[in-house]
Amino acid sequence: MFPLDLEKLTPEQRAMVDLWERHLRAEFEDKDARASCDTMVAYPYVNHVPVLTGGVGRPQLEHFYGRYFIPGMPADVELVPISRTVGYDRIVDEFVFRCTHTVRMDWLLPGVPPTGRRLELVTVVVVSFEGGKIHHEHIHWDQASALVQLGLLDPTNLPVAGDETARKMLDPAAVPSNLLMKRTITDELL
Repeated sequence: MFPLDLEKLTPEQRAMVDLWERHLRAEFEDKDARASCDTMVAYPYVNHVPVLTGGVGRPQLEHFYGRYFIPGMPADVELVPISRTVGYDRIVDEFVFRCTHTVRMDWLLPGVPPTGRRLELVTVVVVSFEGGKIHHEHIHWDQASALVQLGLLDPTNLPVAGDETARKMLDPAAVPSNLLMKRTITDELL
């Protein structure tokens, strides 16, 4: 998924990248909760930080993946890579998660029915490894940006943005900086 010069990595780091890529394939291509959990330690956990979804322990996590996460992926999901950092015992991926909200996505939007709207979220996943397996994942995104894009939050008088956040990450010049500040500050150098 991410262009990476594997020759610059240690064998242990290459093994982490390979395992993480297998985990992602199981989730997004094969749609196989069991195979996804097979890449993890016996007692793993996943935390989608903005909404506290995921699971602790294999039974709960496999149930979560199989019943909510994998089926809660619209058909047009796309992960657009921004960066990947490979450390001693963790990988940090930064990407834009794109889709059309055509199915219930309780893992991302608990209780929100499909809106049919496009969604583009800057997402950061911190993956920690232990003993050659994935120990845990911490997944971060801006929930306010998601709610604005789906028409569930009016950004007019709030310091929040919608899909501009993803567009700026993919092309820094595409969206001017300091737009939210310029609502209330007059400064021609901003």
